[in-house]
Amino acid sequence: MTATAGIEKLKGTWEYVDGEHFDDYMKEIGVGFALRQSAKLIKPKLIIKENDGKWILKSESTLKSATYEFVPGVEFDETRLDGENVKSVITFEKDKWFHTMRDKSGKESTIARWVDAQGQQQIVC
Repeated sequence: MTATAGIEKLKGTWEYVDGEHFDDYMKEIGVGFALRQSAKLIKPKLIIKENDGKWILKSESTLKSATYEFVPGVEFDETRLDGENVKSVITFEKDKWFHTMRDKSGKESTIARWVDAQGQQQIVC
């Protein structure tokens, strides 16, 4: 799966700016109240890299860090930051990156990422 120019813009280091609606998303996927409250205080730094078709997404914070390596379009095992094990696949469609996770009960959730006209990474859950 070839990355478009819009996907290429996602590469780099991104500082957390705003988490509007993130609590709603965490609630929807079953994250408990106490962990959601803690997550509101975290301002992770995201690092996105690619090397020969293998992508790396690294989330760093003072509380917890995680690194995921993936090939676009290929399912992989992921442990979310809340400890839940899920099956994930990341695909690129036009200038957007879609990260779909499926939990053990089969429930799916998708996160979309892209870079807007102002050069800011947007994430919609």
